[in-house]
Amino acid sequence: MTESTTHTPTAPERAAVERYVEFWNAGSGDEQRRAAEAAFVDGVDYHVPLGVMRGADELIGFRNEFAQRMPGYRFRPRVEPDVHHDRARLQWELVVDGEPFAAGTDVLELDDTGRIVSITGFVDQAPEGFDPDAHHR
Repeated sequence: MTESTTHTPTAPERAAVERYVEFWNAGSGDEQRRAAEAAFVDGVDYHVPLGVMRGADELIGFRNEFAQRMPGYRFRPRVEPDVHHDRARLQWELVVDGEPFAAGTDVLELDDTGRIVSITGFVDQAPEGFDPDAHHR
């Protein structure tokens, strides 16, 4: 086994994670579309306990469904992301009304331009009463 290659994110890697966070916090439809175009490749895959989504339109729809249930939420990193090769691990939290609501970890696969090809998400701390089977897509 070789030594760890995890490193502090470079400026392009940090920018990719920042664009991802901006997407989840975008307000208007125009802002969401611009953020999605900057963050994701066409046909981005999103794999989470709730299901698998493909493409920016499905991600925007998923984001908007959540925002309707939890208006004013904020998606933010819990710690500096870890990166190696073409992957970034983002440990995040959702904050609603100033209080932590849920926490998770997303692994982002980046292309050579810094856009996200695929996301695999895990829920580290689910909201009370969360049942992923009840919301499966």
